[in-house]
Amino acid sequence: MDRTAHVTDRPAQRAIAYDPGAEAQSPHFRAERVLAGNWTGTSTVPSRGLYPHQWSWDSGFIAIGLRHVSPLRAQIELETLLAAQWGDGRIPHIVFNASVPLDAYFPSPDFWRSSTAGRAAGAPRTVQTSGIVQPPVHALAAWLVHCADPGLSRARGFLAGVYPRLAAWHRYLLHRRDLGGAGLASVVHPWEQGMDNSPCWDAPLARITPAPARSFRRADLDHGAPEDRPTDLDYGRYVRLATDYRERGYADGVSDFAVEDPAFNALLIASEHALARIARELGATGTARHARAERLTGVLIERLWDRAAGMFFCRDLRNGELIPERSVSGLIPLLLPTLPRNITAALVRTLDGPHFGARLVPSYDLLGEAFDPHRYWRGPAWFNTNWLVERGLRVRGDTERADVLRDAMLDTADTSGFAEYVDPHTGEACGATGFSWTAALTLDLLQAKGANGAKGGDRG
Repeated sequence: MDRTAHVTDRPAQRAIAYDPGAEAQSPHFRAERVLAGNWTGTSTVPSRGLYPHQWSWDSGFIAIGLRHVSPLRAQIELETLLAAQWGDGRIPHIVFNASVPLDAYFPSPDFWRSSTAGRAAGAPRTVQTSGIVQPPVHALAAWLVHCADPGLSRARGFLAGVYPRLAAWHRYLLHRRDLGGAGLASVVHPWEQGMDNSPCWDAPLARITPAPARSFRRADLDHGAPEDRPTDLDYGRYVRLATDYRERGYADGVSDFAVEDPAFNALLIASEHALARIARELGATGTARHARAERLTGVLIERLWDRAAGMFFCRDLRNGELIPERSVSGLIPLLLPTLPRNITAALVRTLDGPHFGARLVPSYDLLGEAFDPHRYWRGPAWFNTNWLVERGLRVRGDTERADVLRDAMLDTADTSGFAEYVDPHTGEACGATGFSWTAALTLDLLQAKGANGAKGGDRG
């Protein structure tokens, strides 16, 4: 079956076909318009200027929102990403658009050299990608997309097509990336965890000799204020780590940077539960996957839970120690349905307490020395992490807190122009505006609020 068929048909145009009357003044319409403007025909860029390619976890969140506008487009979003999967199972964090100039984004395809440096790992030959990964939200997204229109999904063979690729992706993470030997997946670059510039990485990054500033040119500063972006020193360390990984042929192992992260693993566990549901839909049993997810929840607690802090911390595999920095990553395990009640209660107390108690959940500790309300992942609130916390509160049955957070997100997303991230106290826009996952997750929250009123409800 041609899975890209009809990509310029109704779903691609639906968001711009509204009558520009009262409906055009609604947040729903404005969010749809963002996604229509960022749609390329087979996928959605995070933003036209700053991020002109397809990003892995962005596409997962985008598909979750797109399912309310066009389930077909949401399916194609994920299929396009998965078509770039490597032979070893990894889903690269960037799939490059060959029509975009090389200097529009750095690191560009000629930096990653995926088709040559990644040959031994099975990098695709027909498309250029990065060599690192991002958090595994994809199976959860695929299940939610299927639930939006099961008839269309079954007619296209959507789940049957994506399931083997998602299963291979999870095998890669659970085996090739189990660098600590306890069962959790590890990240080997800050970009892989998604919260690129978090203070959680400061101590591990201090070991890294930065690449010379003259050896690369940052394209991000063409689109964002320097005070909102990572420093040149940190960026030099990111480049060094990526270069070293490329020179090893993207072979995995404990290197200068290897970290077990709670959000990355919580999303892996949540997606294992989703894969179990997908397996059942396809006529198989999901029992083993549910059991694995429950076992990994126990390992997550054993390895990363800090009772005194009331949250999860990252573990640095180079020295075996927890990194005592409070990040929103340590709250995202609220998503997990079998997390013990005493731990979820402690997480909620931490969420309400002085370290995170703002209008929107900050990306980093409000009381931390490194807190900055505007600098990339060092304090601002992001809509995808807030969406994950909101969803976690609903999993816990805490609808009152979830409703308050949802309403704050909806108000801030629209008034900020669907910003990439915002000041957690004031909602002031930072980074790019017209950001795709902000618009997509706005649609998801609006759908839930409209369908279930103030109670919010289950979103699949």
